[in-house]
Amino acid sequence: MIISIASDHAGFEQKQSLVDYLVRGGFDVIDCGPDTNERVDYPDFAACVARGVAAGDADFGVLVCGTGIGMAVAANKVCGIRAVNAVNTQFAQLAREHNDANVLTLSGRFVTLDENKAILDAFLSTDFGGGRHAGRVQKIMALERS
Repeated sequence: MIISIASDHAGFEQKQSLVDYLVRGGFDVIDCGPDTNERVDYPDFAACVARGVAAGDADFGVLVCGTGIGMAVAANKVCGIRAVNAVNTQFAQLAREHNDANVLTLSGRFVTLDENKAILDAFLSTDFGGGRHAGRVQKIMALERS
């Protein structure tokens, strides 16, 4: 499985640790940056991950900023992306099961690294439930065409 990951300056340290965590877990990782913790604009990095996921270059995306909120807003502007900001494992599981989320955004300032690892594990280990949720996801995706 290929995971594309990026952050802004506020999420840089956790992003670096999550890259190592994913690689040790056997995932292939595309690191879209940044390469330092110097100030950057998060939409640039959200776009890199979201476009890669939408194009099929990665199976899932992970974005880390101060809250995860800005990254989710930016990533969701890319057609085909269903980005969710999860602050606990239940949110991550439900986002995958009910919404077929393909990008996870995390808070580097308000959630610990260990908690974010657990959230990431929950996200990556949960399958889309389909069934009654499939039609709802189709309706969400149809909004992009309206």
